[in-house]
Amino acid sequence: MDVERLRAFLLTLPHTVETRQWGNNLVFWVGDKAIGGKMFALINLDDPGPRLARTDLSFATDPERFHQLLETEGIIPAPYLARAKWIAIQSLNANTLTRTELQDLLREANALTYARLPTRVRATLALPATQQKRLITERRKLLAAEEKKKKP
Repeated sequence: MDVERLRAFLLTLPHTVETRQWGNNLVFWVGDKAIGGKMFALINLDDPGPRLARTDLSFATDPERFHQLLETEGIIPAPYLARAKWIAIQSLNANTLTRTELQDLLREANALTYARLPTRVRATLALPATQQKRLITERRKLLAAEEKKKKP
């Protein structure tokens, strides 16, 4: 699965929000991070350089499946996120997993992450889209004002 198809699929999952951060990475969140959303997948568009193994996609997994998936060639513990039971697929072009397997794992990552959200965040995600948008806008303004206060 290429990056554009993968991105399009991820954006169809419930409550998914995309950001670009940490260089050239597409980060996918369950809920907007301004209201306490949590990330569940990351597509690396950068070359990591000589220090780290190349990974194209990282995502959360069930702790029980984590070790099972690591037995698959082309899947490694996700750099910096392995302690949270994230795996990394080294190359999307290597056909490490079938398209269906990958989509099922990403759906599971989204659901696991949603289940771990605080009650107040899940309540916000249950609101109608217009109310959610207003809350997110207000929260971003508040965060920006706090950041501005910190800078001399």
